Amino acid sequence: MRNSLKSLLTGTACLGAVVAMTPAASANDELLKMQTDANQWVMPAGNYANQRYSTLDQINATNVKNLRPQWSFSTGVLRGHEGGPLVIGNVMYISTPFPNNVFALDLNDSGKILWKYEPHQDPNVIAVMCCDTVNRGVAYGDGKIILNQADATTVALDAKTGKELWRVQNGDPAKGETMTMAPMIVKDKVYVGISGGEFGTQGRLTAYNLADGKLAWKAYSVGPDDLLVDPQKTTMMGKPIGANSSVSTWQGDQWKTGGGSTWGWYSYDPQTNLIYYGTGNPSTWNPVQRPGDNKWSMTIFARDADTGMAKWVYQMTPHDEWDYDGVNEMILADINVKGKPTKALVHFDRNGFAYTLNRETGELLVAEKFDPAVNWATNVDMQTGRPQVSAAFAPGSKGEDKNTRNICPAALGSKDQQPAAYSPKTNVFYVPTNHVCMDYEPFKVSYTAGQPYVGATLSMFPPKGDTNLGNFIAFDAGTGKILWSDPEPFSVWSGALATAGNVGFYGTLDGYLKAVDAGTGKELYRYKTPSGIIGNVNTYTHNGKQYIAVLSGVGGWAGIGMAAGLGNDTDGLGAVGAYRQLANYTQLGGVLTVFGVE
Repeated sequence: MRNSLKSLLTGTACLGAVVAMTPAASANDELLKMQTDANQWVMPAGNYANQRYSTLDQINATNVKNLRPQWSFSTGVLRGHEGGPLVIGNVMYISTPFPNNVFALDLNDSGKILWKYEPHQDPNVIAVMCCDTVNRGVAYGDGKIILNQADATTVALDAKTGKELWRVQNGDPAKGETMTMAPMIVKDKVYVGISGGEFGTQGRLTAYNLADGKLAWKAYSVGPDDLLVDPQKTTMMGKPIGANSSVSTWQGDQWKTGGGSTWGWYSYDPQTNLIYYGTGNPSTWNPVQRPGDNKWSMTIFARDADTGMAKWVYQMTPHDEWDYDGVNEMILADINVKGKPTKALVHFDRNGFAYTLNRETGELLVAEKFDPAVNWATNVDMQTGRPQVSAAFAPGSKGEDKNTRNICPAALGSKDQQPAAYSPKTNVFYVPTNHVCMDYEPFKVSYTAGQPYVGATLSMFPPKGDTNLGNFIAFDAGTGKILWSDPEPFSVWSGALATAGNVGFYGTLDGYLKAVDAGTGKELYRYKTPSGIIGNVNTYTHNGKQYIAVLSGVGGWAGIGMAAGLGNDTDGLGAVGAYRQLANYTQLGGVLTVFGVE
């Protein structure tokens, strides 16, 4: 079987409290202070640590049952709304999927539009966007709103007026380079990534000056040592990575089309002055065509925020054979790991393993499955850091045009980009997950700039014996144990929120905002919004009252069949067949809903 070119070109080619600060930490003082104000929501993840936790407790496990919609706002755009709102003072900022409109809404007047920014982009970019035309939100810093547009343009807007202040071209859509990720601002720089691993692009992290958009530095994921690594000082598992650490793991010049895109979530620790992020899949998806470990795709990077130099790396899935992008968020938390206080980095990877590392050194401390269905590897060797792959579920070992069946998880992972939350009050991570397996058939593909460079046919389905495609789980990252798990009929594709009110919030693909008891997982509240939720829940106060806000608008990889009008089971790289029933429960839409207790 082969995926038709049409299906690939309709947007389906893809696929504790705030970290403690010391006076010596030199960072953007404005944002460092603002992130501690629970009345606002000043970053896409709530804080630099990516915890998605709020100390607000007006809404709690006792009264959350009285939550009611207070006002709503239609974005006027269909397809997947995969971001979330920012709240700066009395203004809320939201962005939409393509064409990436940005709205500033007046919280003093039930969401009156203060200004609207409408980019003028070539609609042809939609054909080279992976997994729907999503945008994961805007960033704020120094009076500016920063937007990453689909056409790989980064734009700075005046937060008060919406006036464009500067713009920079970060990539070339003609080569398949697009942008869907939310920017991050640290000190005087804006950090942005790039999408396009399914088109053979060369992934990188780029830092621009916040003041004027001028290039500060650029660090590639794959290729020669212009990766901003030091062969003797950059380490993996405590050892220097050595010279040509990336090139030597690719055959010939394959690194030039090697992928390693950087479209996920970033975090920052002002104590270490390190930025943490993950890189995506190697290209092509056909592992037979690219022997070797394919470094540094599928890798966690810890880079100096000022210079971009990498302090340490850790590759989770060497020679990826399954499209287990490593771009999911890195959550920074000070927790007990096997009884020892640790400055930890916790990462729930697409490959189904939850990793706990020392964020200062990159030492691997815990690596355990967070979905029992995971079978592509038995475990992670704690001495080498390498997964112990099960040959029966390794497509590359069978060769091209051979179908490997019942691999768990599917390519969209045990968790995709939908971000987890951490509560320092309960010391628990709350994780939206997928519970999906796949059949995977690689085939030979040739590289042509701007054309899909995938080379695999997939079909997806629930694990044998199960009917649910998702779970919302509580996880102890210190021990690697699942504490409880709430099944959902479809993948939980929204971001989670944890609060001091002992409540966990998340949204469902069939459109429900749900609240659960943070200790037990017991459902406390649900409300059906106008469309499926793949956005990220946040909370804030206005005039002394706490609110919950979320964007609904079904889409993303799981909802690509509905979003792009695809019908064959293997379209959307296998997702369409798995989520076919979703159309019976929700429809397209783009609506912000704000809730409060009555």
